[in-house]
Amino acid sequence: MNDNLSNPAPLGLMGFGMTTVLLNIHNAGFYPLGSMILGMGIFYGGLAQIIAGIMEFKKGNTFGTTAFTSYGLFWLSLAALLILPRLGWGDQAHAGFIGWYLFMWGLFTFFMWFGTFGKNRALQFVFFSLTILFWLLAIGDWTGSTAIKTLAGYEGIVCGLSAIYLAMAEVINESRGRTILPIG
Repeated sequence: MNDNLSNPAPLGLMGFGMTTVLLNIHNAGFYPLGSMILGMGIFYGGLAQIIAGIMEFKKGNTFGTTAFTSYGLFWLSLAALLILPRLGWGDQAHAGFIGWYLFMWGLFTFFMWFGTFGKNRALQFVFFSLTILFWLLAIGDWTGSTAIKTLAGYEGIVCGLSAIYLAMAEVINESRGRTILPIG
């Protein structure tokens, strides 16, 4: 492992956290889906996490590489699912199929959660709450239940905020050389 490189996790966590909060404010019913969420999904949720994943690769961190690169590509694929039909480059995906897409991301996240065992509690919470989020969103799409989708939105806000907290804890604790924000 090359310890001379900076910690890329805060970049990836912020890209994930901020984009997740914004999308789930939409899912909770506060504003419509628009270019702000899509732009965040492509650039900060997508591109920034892929960059963080590549940086984790250089550090020899398989977990970080897999997580950040995969979730960066999740955001890019989600944006593509929303944008491509509007451009006439494919049909709109049926909600039931989107449910399976979200379920599979939940399954991936569930197994990644096991990879957090032995790491800090904040990271464990991010992955556990993200698993719940994906599966709530899948159930919402399968059933067409706006109540479940709204609940998922609120749960997603909590999930995203937990990633933001972890990112800032890592930055602040490292820059201060001691624990200011605990991560367990």
